[in-house]
Amino acid sequence: MSQVAICPTCGSKSRIKEKEGVVTYQAVQDEEAFKKIGQMKRAMEKFKAKADNLEKELEALKAKL
Repeated sequence: MSQVAICPTCGSKSRIKEKEGVVTYQAVQDEEAFKKIGQMKRAMEKFKAKADNLEKELEALKAKL
């Protein structure tokens, strides 16, 4: 997932990318896009938590066998 922060040079909301120690900022042009990014992050976090719980449940079932 991309990280979103305020760009230090222009002050706009931007996606942060770090490659080989160099940080680049790419401006998010639309407020709607910024909202969508937040929604996607929350959805992915919920999915990851659910997957982790299922993985733990699977391990517990394997241990019983």
